[in-house]
Amino acid sequence: MHFIITGKNIDVTPGLKSAVEDKIGKLEKYFTPDTEVHVTLSVEKDRHKIEVTIPVKGNIIRSEQVSNDMYVSVDLVEEIIEKQMKKYKNKIIDRSQDGGNLQRDYLEQDYSDEGEIKIVRTKRFGFKPMYPEDACVQMELLGHNFYVFRNAETDEINVVYKRRGNTYGLIEPD
Repeated sequence: MHFIITGKNIDVTPGLKSAVEDKIGKLEKYFTPDTEVHVTLSVEKDRHKIEVTIPVKGNIIRSEQVSNDMYVSVDLVEEIIEKQMKKYKNKIIDRSQDGGNLQRDYLEQDYSDEGEIKIVRTKRFGFKPMYPEDACVQMELLGHNFYVFRNAETDEINVVYKRRGNTYGLIEPD
């Protein structure tokens, strides 16, 4: 694995670089030796953030973790990527796809599907047209983090969602 480590508002010290390569290097059992791993370390106030991006044959394995200590963030991101790899492997096998830059040994091993995504309930309901602001009010009344609705202005299906800082976001189709 080839590491490309960059820092924003932080000096990437040899110790930090070594910690990242050692911890994320444990994932090399999943990838071929020529796989590139893009790591961005950043610090804003007491937020130590690590972003890891690994391109794999048309997809991206990515995780972003934040904590009050960079070494803790590195540990967290490695765990998340390992879980993602198990899910991704099962997806490849289910669809009989080529693994790209994944190790053959890894693809041939069996792993339990403890993290397998299972849809256990389906809801159906009609969409009455409403404005995004009304959808936000409805979302608050329901106590949800997002709300799907038909936009009265565009007649398209949109989603409003709650953001940090008591603000809202709107997702519209292209």
